[in-house]
Formats: sequence, structure tokens, C-alpha cells
Amino acid sequence: MLRNDISRTDGRRRVLAAGAGNFMEWFDFSVYGFFAGAIGANFFPSASATSSLLSTLAVYGVAFLMRPVGGFVLGAVGDRRGRRFALTLSVVLMGVSTALIAALPSYAHLGVAAPVLLVLLRCVQGFSAGGEWTGSAAFLVESAAAHRRGRTASVVPATAALAVAAGALSALVIRVTVPSPEIVTWGWRIPFLVAFPLTLVGLYLRMKLEDTEVFRELKARGAVAEAPIRAVGRGNAKSVAISCALSAITVLGFYYIAAYSTTFLTTTARMAPRSALVVVAVGALIYAACCPLAGILSDRFGRRPVSLAGGAGLAVCAVPAFLLMGTGSPVPAVAGMVLFGLFEALHNTTTTVMLTELFPAHMRSTGSAIGYNIGAALIAGPGPLIAAALATAGAGLPAVYIAGVAFVCTVVLWFALPETRWRALGPDPRTAAAGRPITSA
Repeated sequence: MLRNDISRTDGRRRVLAAGAGNFMEWFDFSVYGFFAGAIGANFFPSASATSSLLSTLAVYGVAFLMRPVGGFVLGAVGDRRGRRFALTLSVVLMGVSTALIAALPSYAHLGVAAPVLLVLLRCVQGFSAGGEWTGSAAFLVESAAAHRRGRTASVVPATAALAVAAGALSALVIRVTVPSPEIVTWGWRIPFLVAFPLTLVGLYLRMKLEDTEVFRELKARGAVAEAPIRAVGRGNAKSVAISCALSAITVLGFYYIAAYSTTFLTTTARMAPRSALVVVAVGALIYAACCPLAGILSDRFGRRPVSLAGGAGLAVCAVPAFLLMGTGSPVPAVAGMVLFGLFEALHNTTTTVMLTELFPAHMRSTGSAIGYNIGAALIAGPGPLIAAALATAGAGLPAVYIAGVAFVCTVVLWFALPETRWRALGPDPRTAAAGRPITSA
């Protein structure tokens, strides 16, 4: 039987290590969106600023195509080598690729090789992100007491939201202190350079940890999966499909907040860039505060009702939220961000914990990463680009995409989503008898 013998001090250390690394990952990933205009001018020069922006957002979406690849590889690493090892690898990949983006010469200096290298580095970022979210979730949820899994899992979306707020505030500081022409030439590179010391901090914290009790017990029983990808493919199609539907809503909603909201406020709502960054930072901070509350609700009332409420809320309220943001006035815009973020927090937090609870221990890291990242790549990846294209026809139209995705997926989940709150997370006791690695579910 799995022991719940993690001390309070060790539990806090695990939360800090997972949260700090996750913060770094999503700070790196989000600052690309905050400096999309400057990046477009450097790597996709065009007579049309809109064309440059759309090219930059398209490259943002390219990273999502690598997320399933990262999910397959890093998920399998997590099931074969351990949750901690996979998290350490993901934080190194993200930090190094982000620092290299900061040092990448522009199109004017390197020609067509510059955007090609940018795409490749964004692919490395996407590969890393493919294992980070679900890897952090598995590590934290497996380390938590059964009645606190939702609250503990909320650290993942909350630190991601804090990273968005930090990215927005860093962009604001740069806009205040660096002249506009110099932001385009070199100022946009500063937040990317900040990533490297953050990487070292995240790496240090993660390397100091032991792996989860669940994975250590798998090793002790000789039940570590030799072929976790093959194991997921045997009898786990429903769990993968549910994960895809959950992530389609969750990831798309998160990237509306992290990547597209600033572009929407400045280009569609015609808000001053500094005001837009303040609105996004405030909205992200309030959203971060909602995540632990969503986790507590899911611990008390169950994952299923909280998740469905979040998805239905986004389907109904996404368009009104963007209409509020589209006024161009800071107070209604913050209200719109909060309305959107409230339902996103309900859905994102429950998705994070259910990704761990849906899969057996020996294939958990792989199964959750595959399902989550397929949904992210197919549905969320093109989200910012689709939203930017729709925005040319009306302020509320960018939200039609997320509202439609949330509606369709919530209907599917109404029929398919199980309640997972009290599922045991440890290895199946029957695996001990065989005394050999598991290769199928």
C-alpha cells in the first residue's frame, strides 16, 4: 500500500521546486507574445505591420506542433526514468532555447536563416512545454494527500498565471524605461535573457528533490513500464480522448490570456500599450488567485462539476468578456479579463489534477502528456492566429472560437467525463505479483 509519509517541510519543498520551474517555463513561453510586434519587425520584416504580426503569431502556433512530440518523449522519460528527471530535462531545454532566442541575430543581419532559427528554437520551447505541465502535475499530485490534490495541483496553473503577470510587468518596465525604437532593436531581448538565471534556480531546486513515492514504489516492485507509449495505446483510448477534450478548452483559454489578450487590447481595442500591459497583469494576478479556490472546490465537491462549470462558463461568457475588453477602457477591460479568467481557472485547475488521476501509475506521465498535448496542438495552437484574424471583423468575434470549442467539448465531457476525486494513485497491487516490468495497461 502506498504510504503518505511526506513531511510538511518536504511537501513545501516539492511545491516550491515544481512551482518555480513551472513559473520559469511559462515566463519564457509568454514573453514571446508580449513582444510579438518587435519580434515580427526583426524576423519577419514587411511593409504591413499586420502581416509581420500574423507571421509572428504563426510561429507562436508552430511551437504547439512540437508539443505532442515533447509529450511523447518527455512523458515516456517520466514513466521510465522518473518524474523528477523529466522535469529537470524540460526546464533545461526551455531555459537554453529562450536564452538563444535573446541572442539570435535579426533578419537584417542573418537573412532568411534568422526566421528559420527562430522557428527551430520555438520548436524546442514547444517540445519542452509538452512535458512540463503534465510532468509538474503528476509530480505534485502524486506527492499530495488525497483530500488536497486539487489544491496542490492548482500550483501549476497559478504559477503559470503569475509568469504571465511577470512577463506583462517586465514588458511594461521596458516600455517605460527604453525608448520605443530601441525596444524594437534590442529592448525586447531583455526578458529572454532573464530566463537563464531563472533556469539555474529551477534546475537547482528540482535536482535537490527525491522522486515521488509512487514512482519509487513502481521501481521497488519492478513495475516500471518498459514501453509506456505502447501501454497507453492498449485500452486507454477513452482517457486520452477525455484528456484531449479537457486540454482543448484549458490550453486555448490560457493562451487567450497569455498570448493574445495584449495584442487584442492594443490592436483591436486601441488601448495604449502601457495600459494594456497593466490590464493583462492585473487580470492574470486575479486569475492566479482563483486557481487555489478552484482546487479547494474540486476537493470538496468533485472534479466533474467544477470542470463542467468552467467549460460552460467559457462557452457563455467568453464573448461578453471580450466585448468588455474591446471597449478600450481599463476598468471594463479588467472586468472582462476577470470574467474570462474565473471560468478558465475552474476548468484549468480541475484539468490539471484530472490529467494525473485519469491514468494508471505506470503510464501516467506518458498518457496525460499525449492526450493533453494533442488537444493543445490541434485546437489551441492556431488559437491566437485565428483570434487575430477574427478580430478584423469585430471586437467580440475573437472569442467566438474559444466559445465554440468550449461548448462542443463541454457537451462531449458531459457524457464522457468520470469523477476521479477518490481514485487511488499508487501502483496496482496486482503488478507486484509478476515481478517484472509492465508493458500494457
